[in-house]
Amino acid sequence: MSYQDADDRREYYRIEDLIALDFSLLSGPEALASDALHDSSPLFNLLSDLHLMDFESQHLLRHISERDRTLANYLKVMNKRIDLLGQALAQNLVRDIGAPRQVSLSEGGISFNHPQPVAQDSHLALKMVLMPQALGLLLRAKVVHCQAQADGQFEIGTEFEAMTDAQRQLLARHILQKQAQQRRMAREQQR
Repeated sequence: MSYQDADDRREYYRIEDLIALDFSLLSGPEALASDALHDSSPLFNLLSDLHLMDFESQHLLRHISERDRTLANYLKVMNKRIDLLGQALAQNLVRDIGAPRQVSLSEGGISFNHPQPVAQDSHLALKMVLMPQALGLLLRAKVVHCQAQADGQFEIGTEFEAMTDAQRQLLARHILQKQAQQRRMAREQQR
């Protein structure tokens, strides 16, 4: 199947986005192990865990809100404080990962330009910080294509592997928010 055929059969909505992205090749047993993804940066792991815990606790906050509005409001304030700390942490991580770069992102995968080629069918550990909410995700991906570009760069197309439901939903929420933001900007430009 050609790259164009694969493009025509996409399952997920794709957005152009500016994110901090770093990756490393997983090799040998690492590429096959389900627990191979871990980051040597405890701060990145903390940021990722904060977002996952926030997502997983949203339904609890809704239940509390139905029974005790005062407690729910207090917990929302505490959550905002933790979010602010997470954003400060993310700013430091973005400096470590590198300047944000343009990518094409969907729930199914990500494509980006890179100065060196990466072999098709390689497995990658992707470290991403999605802006502006500073969402840190460490995901596993398989390279589905690597194509040379006219500017000397290589377009690396990947497909996410073994995502948890929480990771997929966090990514979907980010994509929906970006899509809504892009539509608002388009409407404002038409005025």
